[in-house]
Amino acid sequence: QSWTVVPDFTHHAHSASLSAVAVNNRYVVTGSRDETIQIYDMKKKIEHGALLQHNGTITCLEFYGTAHLLSGAEDGLICIWNTKRWECLKSIKAHKGHVTSLSIHPSGKLALSVGTDKTLRTWNLVEGRSAFIKNLKQNAHIIKWSPDGERYVTVLTNKVDIYKLDTASITGTITTEKRISSLRFITDSILAIAGDDEIIRFYSCDSQKCLCEFKAHENRIKDIYSFEREGQHVIVTASSDGYIKMWNLDLNKIKDVPSLLCEVNTKARLTCLAVWLDRASETNENSDKAATSSQANEDDKSSIVRKRKVCWTDKSDKTANGKRKITPEKQKLESPLQKKKKKQNSS
Repeated sequence: QSWTVVPDFTHHAHSASLSAVAVNNRYVVTGSRDETIQIYDMKKKIEHGALLQHNGTITCLEFYGTAHLLSGAEDGLICIWNTKRWECLKSIKAHKGHVTSLSIHPSGKLALSVGTDKTLRTWNLVEGRSAFIKNLKQNAHIIKWSPDGERYVTVLTNKVDIYKLDTASITGTITTEKRISSLRFITDSILAIAGDDEIIRFYSCDSQKCLCEFKAHENRIKDIYSFEREGQHVIVTASSDGYIKMWNLDLNKIKDVPSLLCEVNTKARLTCLAVWLDRASETNENSDKAATSSQANEDDKSSIVRKRKVCWTDKSDKTANGKRKITPEKQKLESPLQKKKKKQNSS
């Protein structure tokens, strides 16, 4: 099985190089050295606007679900954004130096950040305040939660420290020869690590042993991403050589070298990478295959949806009949006037 890669949407958005990218089910956001965050609507394939809150290079971006985005920058701030109106809900002075990396717990209640002030900070996202500060021996440049939220890892140059959530203590350390540029949890206990060489390595978080390593590119690897589609684990790598490569990983044969699905030469010096999956079209395909319910049920459902639309998404303040919708506040104001009119009419 081989895949083909074709450019779908290209836009020259920033006046400087890109430093961070993040995706959710609809949007792609990019951060740059030009201090701006650009938003793209991937459903419509259009530029959606820019966020201007930071002073300094945007260093990290991460979505939580469909409603929130967190951004960190060299100004030491972490900003929490509402992705419905793209408002900055809160701006937190997170670190005395730069914010180098942040990661949101799968529950959405906690976030971790590291900065150039040699601290690891835990944030209570429910209350929007600092919960815990841990001093590190040196600056960490990557922090990442595991998918199950039971552990997290920090990267300090060429060293990965693995922490357990319940004890907040280091349970193991992985050391590589070269500086680590990117890290990704493939499962709750398997890490993919890429660095300033051409090799990708898979490590066990439990034993800290290297399970597999293979040469992926001709130059240093800048970023690594992974996703699952129809039961297939796919790893995507981007290198300074301009190539993006996609690999098929068999988790049952983790010691075997992944097979190359496709590669594309972007002819650009790549700095960061993310994968946007069109979940809606996947869902539609699955629902077409599984469409066995009766037409009567569908009619009932559609009428419920129509009712909901009238109640909740009508921004013009009008009902379906075209008459003006009266809110409770307006009713209170209008009822005394109506009484006056009735008195005048009766007289």
